[in-house]
Amino acid sequence: MALTIISLMKQVPLPSEMRMGDDGLMDRTKAKSIINVDCSYALEAGLQIKYENPNAKLIVCSMGPPSFEQSLKRALSMGYDNAYLLSDRRLGGSDTYATGLAISTMLKYLGFGKGLNEEFIVLAGRQTSDGDTAHVPSQVAENLAVPQATFVETASLSKGIVKARRIIEGGYQWLQLPVPCMLSFTPTGIAPRYPSLAGAIRSKKTEIKILNIDDIGLADEKIGLSGSPTIVAKVSNIKSERAVIKLAKGHGEEALVSSLIALMDAGKNKLEVKDSKKIKERKRPDGFEEVDFRDGSRGILTWAEIVKGEVSRPSLELLTPARHLASQLDEETKVITLLIGKDIRDLANVLIAHGSDEVIVIDDERLEEYRILPFSSIFEQVIRQRKPEIALFAATTAGRDLAPRVGVKTDSGVTADCTELDIGEHINRKKKTIFTPILESKRPTYGESKLATILGFVCPQISTARAGTFEVPIIDESRTGVTEEFTPELKDEDFIVDIIETVRGESGLQNLFDADIIVCGGRGTTDDSLELVKALAEELSVQGVNAEWACSRPIVDERIVEYARQIGQTGKTVRPKIYIAVGISGAVQHLAGIKESETIIAINHNAKEPIFYHADFGIVGEYEDILPELISRVKDGFTFGVKNNKKDEK
Repeated sequence: MALTIISLMKQVPLPSEMRMGDDGLMDRTKAKSIINVDCSYALEAGLQIKYENPNAKLIVCSMGPPSFEQSLKRALSMGYDNAYLLSDRRLGGSDTYATGLAISTMLKYLGFGKGLNEEFIVLAGRQTSDGDTAHVPSQVAENLAVPQATFVETASLSKGIVKARRIIEGGYQWLQLPVPCMLSFTPTGIAPRYPSLAGAIRSKKTEIKILNIDDIGLADEKIGLSGSPTIVAKVSNIKSERAVIKLAKGHGEEALVSSLIALMDAGKNKLEVKDSKKIKERKRPDGFEEVDFRDGSRGILTWAEIVKGEVSRPSLELLTPARHLASQLDEETKVITLLIGKDIRDLANVLIAHGSDEVIVIDDERLEEYRILPFSSIFEQVIRQRKPEIALFAATTAGRDLAPRVGVKTDSGVTADCTELDIGEHINRKKKTIFTPILESKRPTYGESKLATILGFVCPQISTARAGTFEVPIIDESRTGVTEEFTPELKDEDFIVDIIETVRGESGLQNLFDADIIVCGGRGTTDDSLELVKALAEELSVQGVNAEWACSRPIVDERIVEYARQIGQTGKTVRPKIYIAVGISGAVQHLAGIKESETIIAINHNAKEPIFYHADFGIVGEYEDILPELISRVKDGFTFGVKNNKKDEK
């Protein structure tokens, strides 16, 4: 059977034109659209695999309104053979769970995923710019019952085996997967090609096959709002919490840096808080029935991701919202943590000291490294047995890979990249019911301009929490808890994905979370490949300050710096005492990762860049001039008001 390469593609509004309607759904009516950036890299990856396998067939599939045809035509002009569009008004309002089901059902209709020794690869972008969940690839893979590799940079296929390099926290990993499989690509791979003239002519002659849900045999109750386990309950604007910036003044770098130091000594401006009317408490309507939809599910399940033999910091952070949610429920609610790995039993005490009430240990030498198939199977088995009402994952590359696949296995919706988690209630006026208690998962969305509150109505209610958003709980060595061994039923096919190599650097993820000062370089610092940015951070370290350097997403996309050092919505969320943004424009996606910083200093040659509206102090000037002067001042003892750790130790 000949190989078929299937590329999933989505058309998205331009980021600058993204708008949200009053119903919390995307309003595309006035926005210009393009092929989602990550999807364009998946399209190119398909063409690269086709080059290695000339007899392969290339098809592109999408789900959306008829306007998506323009992007499908572009894919055809790039070299794809056929295009299919699933378009039906009844699909409107579908969450990622319903979207993944619809797309996988379409693929089965086209003859894939039947389990008959098929040879196909499904390619997709890591995530879309209008949703940023990274859920759909995992959900499609689970629905098709095929292995997956997400956050992939490059992939090749030879003799039915795919070799893929994927990004992980602090480094990368080489995987080997059998066909059929699913791969999702980051925008750090081979840049997408432009359509050829011959391709453009051919695309005009190629008909796009448009399907509806009746064609593919999908029932109405499985799609749209009715088929979505989650809903958008509320959307609010995100407002800046910083006062007007203090800009350095003077002629030349010496004067500007001296002015900055003087301004910092005087302190930053204070945000004016205007008197506001007290918000009235929401009154419950009379005669409404209170409904507990949990059906006996109780407890909060978290995942302890193991990195280099230790519980990762984002996994410890999870215990802060978990304990908060437990306190909002009742005294009987337990925080249960699932600990999977090799020789990891002793780590159960660490988790209990940080807030876990129970730790379920799966100790197996085959599980030393994270693997999506056995890990998702273990989660399904534990969830079926323990019936937790809530399941929390850190939004790491592994967590964003695992949570949506577990969600499909348990028919649960998943809310991605949350920054707030609370227990609340949902009033359904149409049915005259009040659903309580329910998890309110709040996440920034649509360019970080809105905060959406998502509700799930199937247990476990699953959410991923943005790494760096929550504090690590204070260790309490006196806490006691229960440690329980669990032996899952695992099959040989759960281990069909081989880990060839795992490479993690010594710096990056953990250091960025712990640093007191972070010097971050943006697109404007590529002239010297961030050498001055690194030099400033290094000199601060020499002075005894806990300092690190980082970068914005464009630097990673251009493959100048590894993903482990990326700050922003799709990178790390950090909260240092001082954040120095060098050559960074201040896109909302980057601001999402730095808003928890105590003080933000902006250095940019363009005074009109948005970063100056979100910083406490700033210098308008060329970084090549400013940073050497700052480095000189640091050598003389200036450390931005942060204590010198070496002096403190003495």
